Amino acid sequence: MIARQMKKNWLRAWLPRTLFSRALLILLVPVLLAQLAATYVFFKRHWQNVTHRLTYAVAGDVGFLVEMIHDGGLSDDMVMQAARHLDLELKFSPQGKIPSLKRPWLAPLQQALEHALHDRLTYPFAVDRKLSDNFFAIYVQLPDGVLKIISPERRIYTPTTEVFIFIMIGSAIFFTAISVVFMRNQVRPIRRLAQAATAFGKGLDLPGFKPEGALEVRQAAKALLIMRERLRRQISQRMEMLSGVSHDLRTPLTRMKLELALLPASPEIDGLKKDVAEMTAMLEAYLAFARGEGAETAIQTDLTALVADVVAQAQRQHATLIWEGFESVWLSLRPQALRRCLNNLISNATRFGKNIHVHMALNDQQVMVMVDDDGPGIPLHQRDEVFRPFTRLDTARTATSSSVGLGLTIARDIARAQGGDVLLHNSPTGGLRAVIQLPR
Repeated sequence: MIARQMKKNWLRAWLPRTLFSRALLILLVPVLLAQLAATYVFFKRHWQNVTHRLTYAVAGDVGFLVEMIHDGGLSDDMVMQAARHLDLELKFSPQGKIPSLKRPWLAPLQQALEHALHDRLTYPFAVDRKLSDNFFAIYVQLPDGVLKIISPERRIYTPTTEVFIFIMIGSAIFFTAISVVFMRNQVRPIRRLAQAATAFGKGLDLPGFKPEGALEVRQAAKALLIMRERLRRQISQRMEMLSGVSHDLRTPLTRMKLELALLPASPEIDGLKKDVAEMTAMLEAYLAFARGEGAETAIQTDLTALVADVVAQAQRQHATLIWEGFESVWLSLRPQALRRCLNNLISNATRFGKNIHVHMALNDQQVMVMVDDDGPGIPLHQRDEVFRPFTRLDTARTATSSSVGLGLTIARDIARAQGGDVLLHNSPTGGLRAVIQLPR
């Protein structure tokens, strides 16, 4: 089982990751295999058979001429007849010897010709192609000398090989280019769909996006547009409902505040005032959480400058807050919403810690804003629970009248609305580290 999993991971690491490259691989591998098979069949059947017949024809002519020269000698008329009818040039060197020749390591035609001559001649021979690229020189050792026979390459070799290779490679390149263009046109709508989904997930909009491409891609794009409209309609309805709730609840609370302010001071009145103030704070926090800053438009923002400004405002109220600057990082953000997210995390840290440290880090995929404190921290098994609305961990951190348990919930909601997240870790200073992760 482990070996199978390792093999699967190894194959996955070598396979292409994008749809375009995988589609090209699916198209090219069968074409390549088909061409390799065709090449093998061509060279195994056609080229070898044709070359075998041509070389044996030349070897038969050479054997015939050698026997005639051995019986009657070489005459001028034989030389002329060989050149006219057999396309062979004859030269005889009396008392000559076969020159010492070194055959190239890759010479299929020369090897085929030598094999045919070996079957047709009984005399020692040698084949040389150094004379010219278009001719073969055949040396035959006769009892009284050396016969040199020059044969043109066209008698041994057919140009069908070059034509076949040219057609094979040319057609492969041509059809591969067509496949690349076609696949690009098919993958482009999928890429635009992915970009649109990513933009919608960050609360952004992609101007000019419309369903295009294959039927399945169009269906997915239409489903995405329908989902976006449903979400916008749901947010709009929620905003309208919250506006009504805000108007209905704030009016009686304001009236209660005025009536309590007119009453004479007493312990009971002071308690009622605190209850009304707490109800007002809870109402404002709930409305802010449900509203989610959805109406703000994302713009290109210098995240470093935004964090520095928020930290500078917090330093006026908390002297032990330390900020480490960073280079400018421009992202498409909702600046006011992110300010609120960062303010909630810093406020949470200053409420429970004495020394606060804010710094940034980034990589190729994301930017991280980290807020460290030296407070009591949050146990690991309760870190998911604190993000639930109206959750206060009294065992870990003391609740205050100004806290209604929505700070971390709002912070994570804002970060996720911009395609990021808020995570909690142990801080190197001994307390809690809150990390805002934003995609680049």
